[in-house]
Amino acid sequence: MTTPPATLIVVDDDPEIRELLVDYLGRHGYRALAAEDAEALHGLLATQTPDLLIVDIMLPGDDGFTICRDIRRGSDVPIIMLTASADETDRILGLELGADDYLSKPFNPRELLARIKAVLRRARVGSPADLAQARMVAFGAWRLDRMTRELIDEHEARTPLSGADFQLLQVFLERPEQVLSREALYELTRGRPAPPLDRSMDVHVCRLRQRLDEDTHSPQLIRTVRGAGYVFTARVAALT
Repeated sequence: MTTPPATLIVVDDDPEIRELLVDYLGRHGYRALAAEDAEALHGLLATQTPDLLIVDIMLPGDDGFTICRDIRRGSDVPIIMLTASADETDRILGLELGADDYLSKPFNPRELLARIKAVLRRARVGSPADLAQARMVAFGAWRLDRMTRELIDEHEARTPLSGADFQLLQVFLERPEQVLSREALYELTRGRPAPPLDRSMDVHVCRLRQRLDEDTHSPQLIRTVRGAGYVFTARVAALT
């Protein structure tokens, strides 16, 4: 049976960009639709179930950040954000709001196509439902046995995790490539708001990095986002 093409929605107020992307993505096997603003997008969402959204930040009316925030209240559909701004703050805010990737204008359509393919792959193998059901989860060179709470390296060596380390790793695995503040990590792992000026999460992240054999000067799996928190960078896959 033939797999239907993925449905993408491009949200941009520039008609030339909308036309270019719909045509380009259509020629590469996707079903591409377009909306010029948030109102038009919500009209499409009333009748369509997209596999991915491509959303410009600078829109009339509700901007891309507002759209991302609203979508995330009820959907995990992947979102790639576009912006003409070179300000890194926009990228961080977009990721914090739940965007899956970010691309600066002007961009090469081939790069956007590569980003779309990568995000769709991650969405298929790393969905929350799959991770919730799987005993074994893979990321980077590691696997996590969720039943025994053990890390397994590429040589099959097993390292047991404490309850706190296991809980923190679980939070990161369930939210790959999302910037998580210290306060969010504290609440997600401990079930209550962080005390004012509490920095214990930095110590906790440092300990987990050590369990993952991370270079303390240049960590790759759990990276620090200056002024924002931490982001787990590895692709996550549920193993059957």
